[in-house]
Amino acid sequence: MLPDEVMKIAASELTDWHDSGMSVMEMSHRSKEFISIAEKAEADLREIMSIPDNYEVLFLQGGASSQFAMVPMNLLLGKCNTADYINTGSWSKKAVAEAKRFCNVNIAATSESSNFMTIPSSSEWSLNPDAAYVHYTPNETIGGVEFHSIPETGDVPLVADMSSTILSRPIDVSRYGLIYAGAQKNIGPAGITIVIVRKDLIKEPIAGTPAMFSYQTHAKAKSMYNTPPTYSWYISGLVFAWIKAGGGLEAMAKINKRKAEKLYSAIDSSGFYTNPVEPECRSWMNVPFMLARPDLDKQFLEQAGESGLLTLKGHRSVGGMRASIYNAMPEEGVDSLIEFMVEFEKKNA
Repeated sequence: MLPDEVMKIAASELTDWHDSGMSVMEMSHRSKEFISIAEKAEADLREIMSIPDNYEVLFLQGGASSQFAMVPMNLLLGKCNTADYINTGSWSKKAVAEAKRFCNVNIAATSESSNFMTIPSSSEWSLNPDAAYVHYTPNETIGGVEFHSIPETGDVPLVADMSSTILSRPIDVSRYGLIYAGAQKNIGPAGITIVIVRKDLIKEPIAGTPAMFSYQTHAKAKSMYNTPPTYSWYISGLVFAWIKAGGGLEAMAKINKRKAEKLYSAIDSSGFYTNPVEPECRSWMNVPFMLARPDLDKQFLEQAGESGLLTLKGHRSVGGMRASIYNAMPEEGVDSLIEFMVEFEKKNA
């Protein structure tokens, strides 16, 4: 979802941004109008995330999936040809598979034996102190598993795929070497990816790296090496301003925590619904749940849709249902889902 307030602003500016006579979709990315949009978006993101000055903020294309390759291509040169990966679900596995094209991957920890329903205790991790970096996925959208603390990796740069958890709460950016996030969960429409990278890590990439896959290329050009996804960048900027106006990430965290606790409480207090994830690892953003009778799944989805509750079908690899309650999902939406679940249980238990 996108916030209603953001959609209304975008609608009012769709054909004429600030009396420029142009839609943002029609602007040159090098025009003074779009440069002002881009600069404000970056400034607002830096403010709400408290991003230190020694970090670059890049607005790139290719989605988080491109970052699975860009991370090793840019962080390996001159380092040990090994990177540590924490495998906690589907997106971790995809990152691992791509990294193996470029380096030796040490699976420092995995929860595969539990079908990714938990996070391995840090005492069980086998980190390589000479690794080029440590990669993890703070929130796994499919399984609904989430880290609720930042891993300790010593002097080895920590890399995080925050596509589905960024901006949901405050984080200490200085604990990371690099953060990347596809926009389409908590930031804006698909088409743009945020990369927050410590400046000392931006060096020559490995030999043969295309210019478009080099962080150095994009940092030097201020994310304007090629024509960026201007409209997605613009909408993202409106979302950053919306978060600021709403009290920042501290306020967002309180709302998100409350939404998640309500939904998990409804599931746990029911004899009809279950959540398979260990409680201490449950995601704030993605809440999978199963019905007592899987043959009722289709009926549940149909009736939920009739009630205005959409896209609740769980991923095919997990089954059941999945409620994604990102920032823009109002608390009233979660309340409506819970009310529907209670009524459905009464009729079908």
